[in-house]
Amino acid sequence: MITVLHDVLKLGVDSGASDVHIKAGSPVHYRIDAQLAGTDFVTEEVMVKEFIEQVAEPHLLDKYRETGDLDLSVVEDDVGRFRLNIHRQRGVDAMTFRHVKSKIPNFHSLNLPPVLLELAESERGIILLAGTTGSGKSTTLAAMLQHVNENFSKHIITVEDPIEFEFQDENCIFEQREVGLDTISFDSALVHALRQDPDTIMVGEMRNRTSFDAALKAADTGHLVLSTVHASTASQSIQRILNLYEHHEQAAIQTSLALNIKAIIAQRLVPRVDKGVVPVNEILINTSVVQKLMEDDRMEKLPAAIESGGKSGMQTFNQALIHFLDQGLITEEEALKTAENPEQLKMNMKGIFLSSNNIIG
Repeated sequence: MITVLHDVLKLGVDSGASDVHIKAGSPVHYRIDAQLAGTDFVTEEVMVKEFIEQVAEPHLLDKYRETGDLDLSVVEDDVGRFRLNIHRQRGVDAMTFRHVKSKIPNFHSLNLPPVLLELAESERGIILLAGTTGSGKSTTLAAMLQHVNENFSKHIITVEDPIEFEFQDENCIFEQREVGLDTISFDSALVHALRQDPDTIMVGEMRNRTSFDAALKAADTGHLVLSTVHASTASQSIQRILNLYEHHEQAAIQTSLALNIKAIIAQRLVPRVDKGVVPVNEILINTSVVQKLMEDDRMEKLPAAIESGGKSGMQTFNQALIHFLDQGLITEEEALKTAENPEQLKMNMKGIFLSSNNIIG
């Protein structure tokens, strides 16, 4: 299909934009390298309405008129596939497009820690990618899965809302299920995935306890589950999961987490000195020390365990920032903005590091 917004979307893709923001009567904006860039092109209300009528089936139009929100996928000829959210604001139509890439980013070009490749090769357990919206979680997951695709023979099922990267079968068999198109919900797809002989299951987001219960069951039965969670740090991710359950259930779930979590990777994007962004990762790996801390409900000790767990592949945000500072990829100003503890980072930049050996004892 070629729509009235063909040129707008093509310019976005050609410019490397991850997202396109369109608001009737306002200039088009592109998100490039995590930064918004405005244009002089104003989309008139009639153009936006025509586009919506071009891409949405009548029953979806009825749903949009009733609710004011609509999610769907759009394929623009000679441009590509987009995840599209249509919504109303201040009485006019607005849209956000996310470009669905068919080319999976190269793992090493993303400057991701090599330990993530080792984690992607795991046979079982749960690996969570934590971060805010727009922190690159889906890109990191895609790069990890593509590594498996290139090097192992596995059956991988993804459940996404919507699909963000299109995988091509290489050594692996991929089945990508889009919520609303191929399955009714994350929960339903995850439950049924266990009957589809998967080796690895990737779930776009852990949204509720039903999803996490199914993930725990999958891990218990020998599968690897990868997913994302909206949290700032690894320890906050654990608390967010526990909050899905009633207070009297949390002790049992904490024990299950201690047994089944393989790793939690929290991610933030930092602008590069030259162009683009680098992913800064806090990495928690479920070593015997970490497992014991989770079992004993000593979550406050996890940051210290991460800081002292370098030999196991763990690292704090500050340690990752120091690495990129030493490489000259980011500025001190951006590093301090990103740091979980800016004052500690200032000390680290001066070569002062506090021992955490006594903290986790």
